[in-house]
Amino acid sequence: MTEYARIVATIVLKDVRLEARTRQTLIASTIFTLLVAIIFAFALDLAPATARAVAPGLLWATLAFAGILGLGRSFAQESDHGTLDGLRLAPVDPSALYVGKMCGNFLLMLLTLAVALPAFTILLGVDLLSPGVFPAALLGLLGFAAAGTLFSALSAAARTRDVLLPILFLPLAIPVILTATGATRFTLSSVSTANALGVLLACDALYVTAAVLLFIYTLEE
Repeated sequence: MTEYARIVATIVLKDVRLEARTRQTLIASTIFTLLVAIIFAFALDLAPATARAVAPGLLWATLAFAGILGLGRSFAQESDHGTLDGLRLAPVDPSALYVGKMCGNFLLMLLTLAVALPAFTILLGVDLLSPGVFPAALLGLLGFAAAGTLFSALSAAARTRDVLLPILFLPLAIPVILTATGATRFTLSSVSTANALGVLLACDALYVTAAVLLFIYTLEE
């Protein structure tokens, strides 16, 4: 294992262990996802055809806001406990810190996805557990984590970070959310998702590249 990969793995393992010990973010995201799914199912009372049409949008809106709950704590814990200064002073490539935090956020979002898909499938009666949904879901969450991790670091030291993060981040995440929603809808309609997945892959590459280049300036702020 290279030194870079070892640093990334160490950061991911640290975040996983911390979340496994506290479970604060995971429990909050899970409860939020289940509550939103229940509210949508009973408040809207959708006909089967309508449910199939709107389920992708409802799913990704839920994943977006549940994801922000986790992203908001990504660097907040380091900032609150003073460990963010230690990360800044660590003699390692800053991009490794970013990649490690991004991977940790991505794993947390996957757990949220694992709750959201069966919940929406059961409550809305739409088969979101179809294998064709997973490529769009994975690429969408990767792009979401890539951009969200950068903005989480940017807003970590702000007093109003809980408000600042969604205001700064959600406009940038709109292309990923809309494209992932479209790809999910195409899958449910048995339409080719190749173009949508290509756009998602391009967004992911753009977000990761830009975040890696900009992350060092975020730490200096």
